[in-house]
Amino acid sequence: MLIFQRCCRGILPALLIGMLLVRPSTARAEGVPANCTQLIVAIAPDWNSMHGRLQRFERSKDNWDPVSSPIPVLFGKSGLAWGSGIAGQEEAGLHKKERDGRAPAGIFSIGEVFGYDTKLPPGGDYPYRQVTEGDIWSDDPRSPNYNRHIVIDPKNPPDNYSHEKMRSGDFAYHWLVEIRHNSDPPVPGQGSAIFFHIRRGVNHPTTGCTTMAEPELVKMVAWLRAAKHPCYVLLPAEEYEKKWRAWNLPSPEKTALNDKNSATH
Repeated sequence: MLIFQRCCRGILPALLIGMLLVRPSTARAEGVPANCTQLIVAIAPDWNSMHGRLQRFERSKDNWDPVSSPIPVLFGKSGLAWGSGIAGQEEAGLHKKERDGRAPAGIFSIGEVFGYDTKLPPGGDYPYRQVTEGDIWSDDPRSPNYNRHIVIDPKNPPDNYSHEKMRSGDFAYHWLVEIRHNSDPPVPGQGSAIFFHIRRGVNHPTTGCTTMAEPELVKMVAWLRAAKHPCYVLLPAEEYEKKWRAWNLPSPEKTALNDKNSATH
């Protein structure tokens, strides 16, 4: 109870921001929601790949048009596993667990952007929070705030619970874009703190996030618009081939699915 009392002042602002941030029309739709008109598509060669390619799309009527070229990205050090978001949680197979080193596969809404700067990059227009030393993300399944952004007193932090510091001085966290896996509501042990962030190296995988070179992430942050209900899809190539029609995704011909350089850096 003491831990919760220490953190609750940070929870309320975070919850209010979450309520104000426009989400896709349903958290359990089959495929990309109709009101999602910005889509980030990442494709991995297979379930155990830590490398892949990512591309951004916008929807006009019923057509997905690419607005960027494919770029190299990194996933979890152990590859991918089904996540919990807009689609994917009902699929058979391996599912994301806390500290399994896998990035969640499926379709997910995009949450808030966090960063070290006072404002978004030029052209940016999206819900944003400049983080301080008190901003953390709980990754402990025992915590009542599991997989939530909260604000603490850094001089008097909560006892016995682990968390990710969102402003630790790590250059890789200069920009964090929330991927809303296991968020509505969080289920203890099914994975937490999943973001887009800056990669630490061309062969340095993550524990579940999707990372890229800083200039590419800055472009993505500046491109996001809440009114367009942006979403993220991450799939292995074989699953993308199976699901792109049913899930309302861009056709394989428009994606990096057949890109011979899909595993390059």
